[in-house]
Amino acid sequence: MATYKWSIDPSHSEVAFKVKHLMITTITGYFGKFTLDLETTSNDFNTAKNIAFKAEINSINTNDTQRDEHLKSADFFNAEAYRYLEFTGVKYVGIGDEAQLTGNLTIGNITKAITLKFCLAGLWSIVMAKQKQAFL
Repeated sequence: MATYKWSIDPSHSEVAFKVKHLMITTITGYFGKFTLDLETTSNDFNTAKNIAFKAEINSINTNDTQRDEHLKSADFFNAEAYRYLEFTGVKYVGIGDEAQLTGNLTIGNITKAITLKFCLAGLWSIVMAKQKQAFL
């Protein structure tokens, strides 16, 4: 059985988050450096395995340098001790354009099981016989 290896295209992707600040405003932030790799046995992502995502903590950007430095400190992410935020996917379930990915999110020394919900935006072929899959 063939194995297809998929990697995120960072020039066409972003990792963003939103957090309530003092219960008054919502802060939007991004991780500028990240990777995502997985394997499938076909174009059907329901066969996905070895799903591994990493975001570099030092690449965090909330458009406020002072806040970013505080987030990198031991008060929050502790980037000096823990270089990455990591997610390991365990189970992918896609039905039509809707999908869920269950796995383990590790921030620092804490790991929690989470489920991510998203939509498939399409699969297409490009030059040099490569295929791309878009997710929202």
